Amino acid sequence: MAEIRNYTMNFGPQHPAAHGVLRLVLELDGEVVRRADPHIGLLHRATEKLAENKTFLQSVPYMDRLDYVSMMVNEHAYVLAIEKLLQIDVPIRAQYIRVMFDEITRILNHLLWIGAHALDVGAMTMFLYAFREREDLMDCYEAVSGARLHAAYYRPGGVYRDLPDTMPQYQSSKIHSEKQTRSRNENREGSLLDFIEDFTERFPTYVDEYETLLTDNRIWKQRLVDIGVVSPGRAKALGFTGPMLRGSGVAWDLRKKQPYEVYDQLDFDIPVGVNGDCYDRYLVRMEEFRQSNRIIKQCVDWLRKNPGPVITDNHKVAPPSRVAMKQNMEEMIHHFKLFSEGFHVPPGEAYVGVEHPKGEFGIYLVSNGANKPYRLKIRAPGFAHLAALDEMSRGHMIADVVAIIGTQDIVFGEIDR
Repeated sequence: MAEIRNYTMNFGPQHPAAHGVLRLVLELDGEVVRRADPHIGLLHRATEKLAENKTFLQSVPYMDRLDYVSMMVNEHAYVLAIEKLLQIDVPIRAQYIRVMFDEITRILNHLLWIGAHALDVGAMTMFLYAFREREDLMDCYEAVSGARLHAAYYRPGGVYRDLPDTMPQYQSSKIHSEKQTRSRNENREGSLLDFIEDFTERFPTYVDEYETLLTDNRIWKQRLVDIGVVSPGRAKALGFTGPMLRGSGVAWDLRKKQPYEVYDQLDFDIPVGVNGDCYDRYLVRMEEFRQSNRIIKQCVDWLRKNPGPVITDNHKVAPPSRVAMKQNMEEMIHHFKLFSEGFHVPPGEAYVGVEHPKGEFGIYLVSNGANKPYRLKIRAPGFAHLAALDEMSRGHMIADVVAIIGTQDIVFGEIDR
């Protein structure tokens, strides 16, 4: 009789369900995973070291490239850390804009997550639905920053500019007639706030569609229920944050527990799971769609009623207006010094954590009084989650490993930094 023994298999780094360049070395007993060894470093870009050789302002775009699905939230942690060291006040309108775009980013992140996660376990339709909504939100990114992905919109002291009064319009073409184009432009006739408000009215119906497709789908439940179970105590011990921790029943959310910006003035709830399995983590993120939508609505209402500055008037930190810069020598010097040399940050250290769509994203910044960071350390939420992959997948089948990677919502830009 043939001897049955464990064998080792490579999963990735180019596997379609590996979400990037994850390489897993799986030790298998038949199809059952006995051990999973995640190998990282294939994407390493030395972001933290690069930031130490750039001025504080020049490193803002590096933040977008960490988790390239949650761009503005990464920027948020970085600019908050700089503001903490500089001890500068951010205009209240800028704080509301930041919070609104944080939540738009959370929806963007979860849309990609649900599309990819469902695709990983065999449901193709979700991917197409999710990207339909992402398109609208990417247009909001483009309207404020000019870029669809790497926005570099947040600045130390506020945001780059106020919300635009117009939205880009579709043009008629060979594919779309004049009548079709008018219909497509109906919700783009007003300002960006009008467009976002229109989206918040439509979005709950879209979430209902996702739930109709998945929540009670027996194949989806067979693939997710009781897979990758993590107890509340174990989740805390492993350093889980965000939906991974809340899925295990721990109601920890930095927006409530350590509020920053204007989160303490907004009304929203923290969804938590019961069983700590992949299905609970799915339900938590689906409810986060609805709660983020609530927050965005409140921000839109406030921003409509309260005009004002969106960046600090301290020209040692933020550039003067272009009109003033072209008319006044002093403003011209401020502008030149800011973009050539940058600003000097007082010596000290600061840590700021924000509630990133994937968990706690933290920036630890050390300044020695120069115009660039002395040290920058990033606390990436996905790193702790990936470290738990071995524990979560032991005793499960190879197919379940795919579901566990999906539920962790891993993006390698922040893990390999």
